[in-house]
Order: sequence, then structure tokens, then C-alpha cells
Amino acid sequence: MSGYELMIVDDIFRGRYRKSFSAPEPITPGKVEEYTIDLRAADHVFKKGHRIMVQVQSTWFPLYDRNPQKYVPNIYKAKASDYQTAIQKIYHTASFASCIELPVMK
Repeated sequence: MSGYELMIVDDIFRGRYRKSFSAPEPITPGKVEEYTIDLRAADHVFKKGHRIMVQVQSTWFPLYDRNPQKYVPNIYKAKASDYQTAIQKIYHTASFASCIELPVMK
């Protein structure tokens, strides 16, 4: 089964809610932002030799609704002109370190 991939968690987290679910705000292009995403109770055993992959994407269309990539009050009312290209960056430098924290069970 070399190369086999198994999705452990699939979730959608809209960046507009990165600071508060009650006060959504736009993302400033080019600004480094912190995102903390709780994968809740996704229990899985990773054995020696297993690798972990994280996918970050702007949209999961057609499995989920389209993302206009532009802040609009309601994405379901987005106009054709609201849809634009977006580039996502994951930083892994000393000043902007990314990480995955996993509990170790014994």
C-alpha cells in the first residue's frame, strides 16, 4: 500500500472567522495571519513511517460552495465580478513558523 492516502479529517474553515465567529472580517492580501484550527476528536494512530499531509485550499468546489476569494457580506449573494484568483501561502520560517501539534497517547 505504498503511497496510500487516507483522509482523517475534512473540514471547512472560512478565513473570515479566523479571529471571531461573531465578527467576520476580510483577509488583507499579503499580510501574514495566524490561523488556529482545531481538528476536534480526530483519533487516529500514526505508526512509525507514516507521514502526515495537510491540504490548504481556497475552495472545495464542487463538493462545497464556491468561494469568491473576495470579502463579501454573504458569499451566496456574490456577483460574478466578486470572483477572483487567490494565492495561499504557508510560512515556515523562524519568524513565521507553521506547526502541527499532535497529542501523544501511551
